[in-house]
Amino acid sequence: MVGRESTDELLARVPLFEGLSKKQLSQVSSLMTLLELRSGKVLARQGEAGREFVILLEGEVEVVRDGKVIAVRGPGDYIGEIALLDHRPRTATVTAKTNVVVEVLNRVEFASLLANTPEISNQIMATMAQRLAELDSQSRL
Repeated sequence: MVGRESTDELLARVPLFEGLSKKQLSQVSSLMTLLELRSGKVLARQGEAGREFVILLEGEVEVVRDGKVIAVRGPGDYIGEIALLDHRPRTATVTAKTNVVVEVLNRVEFASLLANTPEISNQIMATMAQRLAELDSQSRL
């Protein structure tokens, strides 16, 4: 799946990392674990404890909450920030819709990422707030 591009080059195309220097991108990629996963692989299961932050580099995942597809996410998107930042169970089940290439950070690596790159921290917090607001509005229906 991953071709000739380095992890740093792939990360440079992820909107979350826009504006980071090559040195910062290298520091970020050194924290991550690159995985290639097959279609059908569950990356997160609703209700379970969240232990990882996942950045999608290639492919698509389907986000399902309470049995209903609520989103399809693709390259540049990420999942897992709510469980790690808000210490709550996974809010949705995320399954690889196609073969995917992802970068994964565990809780400690994610905390290090946020501490060392405040630009990323602000963007992740904004995304989390938006997703929690969507979750809240859906639960009122």
